[in-house]
Amino acid sequence: MSPNNTSRIPRQPVENATVPFWHRDIHELHDHRTTEELPVSSDVVIIGAGYAGISTAYHLTKGEASDKKLSITILEARGVCSGATGRNGGHLRPDMYTPMTRLIDRAGVERALEVTEFEIAHVHAIKSLVEKEKIDCDFSLTRSIDVWTNGETAQKATDMYDTLISRNLDYMKDVFFVLGKDAEGISGVKGAKACASFTAATLWPYKLILHLTASILKTGLVNLQAHTPVTSVSRQPSGSFIVTTPRGTTVARKVVYANNAYISGLLPQYREAIVPCKGLCTHISVPEGTRAPLLNNSYIVREEDNVVSYLIPRADGSIVVGGANLRYHPVLSSWYDNVDDSILIEEVKNHYEGYMQRHFKGWEDSGAQVDKVWAGVMGYSWDSQPHIGAVPGEDGQFVLAGFNGHGMPQAYLSALGVAKMVQNGIGFEDTGVPRLFETTKERLEAAWNGPFGGDILGVKR
Repeated sequence: MSPNNTSRIPRQPVENATVPFWHRDIHELHDHRTTEELPVSSDVVIIGAGYAGISTAYHLTKGEASDKKLSITILEARGVCSGATGRNGGHLRPDMYTPMTRLIDRAGVERALEVTEFEIAHVHAIKSLVEKEKIDCDFSLTRSIDVWTNGETAQKATDMYDTLISRNLDYMKDVFFVLGKDAEGISGVKGAKACASFTAATLWPYKLILHLTASILKTGLVNLQAHTPVTSVSRQPSGSFIVTTPRGTTVARKVVYANNAYISGLLPQYREAIVPCKGLCTHISVPEGTRAPLLNNSYIVREEDNVVSYLIPRADGSIVVGGANLRYHPVLSSWYDNVDDSILIEEVKNHYEGYMQRHFKGWEDSGAQVDKVWAGVMGYSWDSQPHIGAVPGEDGQFVLAGFNGHGMPQAYLSALGVAKMVQNGIGFEDTGVPRLFETTKERLEAAWNGPFGGDILGVKR
């Protein structure tokens, strides 16, 4: 559908989605329904059982926002963690510098710094969560290495780094940057012209979310209903909400929309602010008995033609790598405003065959090959920041959506902020969530009429 079409039809997640590597061992709660029928009513209905939705429920039942016992119903269109969270690259990686200069130009140093420090805080927050809840999710605290193999972009990265260092930003003490001949040796990437490293983490996202799901269900406060898509939410004269599904209705005092790319199907005012965009990810393994060089770091690799991929190594020697959106970017119908994750992206589905051999030193004779390819649907926001907080002009409704394929270092603490709003009625300014993330009437209007022309991933709408 044309990106200039302002009457896009909202859609639900499709059935028969491609199966990601992370779903190799399906959890017993994946298709769980706590009760045969929907509950008659709940204090809170959360729409979406991914990272944002389950995190919100966790904070309301077991976290900092759990001082009052609220009844919670979670409605999920497919299985638990079947959307973007269960299809990502397993990369808990803050953006330390690349978008920072753009944010400074747009919003000033103070607000830009809130975003970066918030993302950094997620690495330590998830580490603490994993340790507290004893979660077996392959969590690993590591260094992430950004690599540039194009000389021109390497120089731009250097200029960016120098600019941020000149501002004496404290978090930049964790960034180690190299330009020149040593970049290849440090990164292990062939032809590297520059590289930068900083603290990040990797994990098995599906295992994280399903463990939290089991934990919140044990509280007895949560009713989970999988395979129950929400078709509409309407306010009653009493102020409560009727939440309608194909399996019947339930009543909620408050509603949390944690359905990311699909939010405009229920809140049409977000139709231009958050657009579903499809991506692709793969799992690469080496033949049994074959040894490949050990990678201790996660990566963002920018190839010479500026195709960008994200990559994490796994303890078993396999690799999860995805991205390369520049290769399919011109074919809008394959990814833009597209929610069909049952179909791979034709223009890039074979890109990662031989990827490790082409780009990483010592992998030439590894026999590494792709053994799993899947698609996922992300919610991309018009201004590149997620929408968090109270739905403008709508009492009792809250949103966590539009994470731009970057939700791992943003959603968990954003969910804590929303949980505090739901539980204690606090204002957004007291949530600890970056001010640039607040969903506002002005941001929604700008997405329809703003001076940037609705620029999502370079698409002018």
